[in-house]
Amino acid sequence: MQTVTPPVVGPAYVIRTDSPIGRIEVTADDEAITTLAIERGGHLPWEHLPERSNAVLESAREQLGEYFSGQRRDFDLPVRLSGTEFQRRVWEELSALPFGGVLSYGEIGLATGRATAGRAVGGAVGANPVPIIVPCHRVLGSDRRITGYSGGEGIPTKTWLLDHEGIAHR
Repeated sequence: MQTVTPPVVGPAYVIRTDSPIGRIEVTADDEAITTLAIERGGHLPWEHLPERSNAVLESAREQLGEYFSGQRRDFDLPVRLSGTEFQRRVWEELSALPFGGVLSYGEIGLATGRATAGRAVGGAVGANPVPIIVPCHRVLGSDRRITGYSGGEGIPTKTWLLDHEGIAHR
């Protein structure tokens, strides 16, 4: 009996672009961005796939370039976020946070009606599928301490993003 391995299905569209924090890979469907990954250890999730772009991804490439060069503070891109209801509420709070703004995990918990859910908020922030565009790097501990970051190389990546936006942190 022969074992057949089903093909790995990837995103409909994928692009990669260089940035000061490493290569960035953005995926999309026909209408919206679905993920953004920052290079970790020299690798990206879909690096084995050839690039296939569309208008949404070309706008993302342009706007990310403008953000990293200091010419853009807000993103105007369609994003499709898949997650639990609680995760989506956390990501909505993040999306409303302006350039240079900061929230603590506790403040997000209060805003989502779960004031004592710091660990759950941290999990939702860490599960953000579209970092930078949905700015999870703008979340700090209540004492403005960096408590972690799941994108790119972790805390050094978050530190760069915070410094880029002029956000004081510890």
